[in-house]
Amino acid sequence: MPPLPPITQALILINVAMYCLDEPLNGLLTHYFALYPIQSGFFYPWQVVSYAFLHGSLPHIFFNMMGLWMFGSELERIWGSRRYMEFLLASVLTAAAAQLILSLLAGWNNYTVGASGGIYGLLLAFGMMFPNRTIMPLFPPIPMKAKVFVAVFGGLELLQGVMGTSSGVAHFAHLGGMLGGWLMLRYWRGQPPFKPRRGPRRF
Repeated sequence: MPPLPPITQALILINVAMYCLDEPLNGLLTHYFALYPIQSGFFYPWQVVSYAFLHGSLPHIFFNMMGLWMFGSELERIWGSRRYMEFLLASVLTAAAAQLILSLLAGWNNYTVGASGGIYGLLLAFGMMFPNRTIMPLFPPIPMKAKVFVAVFGGLELLQGVMGTSSGVAHFAHLGGMLGGWLMLRYWRGQPPFKPRRGPRRF
């Protein structure tokens, strides 16, 4: 197994450290760095990024860090650290935007934590770049092509978000992360809705 690239390794270490520190600090990190709805009175601008470094439970951080390792490490090796960070930031920001908008429209007052928006963006990119790569998810433990995996999980998130199932899960934030990843890929490729770039296209 090749060593983890630097940004992926650093993100995993930071997330684990934040998770381990939050309980001894009596939730102080969650109070200031989780993503609170704008109307809650607890919203601060930095939360649109900082929420992605917090997690609510051990399974939550385990599966997110596993996704970061599975999909992020290979994408970082291909893109390089700078482009990888740009992509993750776009996914995290659009996930936050989706959650804030839905919270405002629906009158939700719950805070949001987790790197899932960025992970779903990475998942979409992996499926677009390696559509026929066979992967084995933990659940369900059935081998499937990456493009099928992305379609299934994206469809489930949309269905659960619309139906209101899996209470406490920010389904539309996950979809927002996928949207941000998709827009970044199109921007890099010079595809609509962005203006075509002059010269050779690099990806």
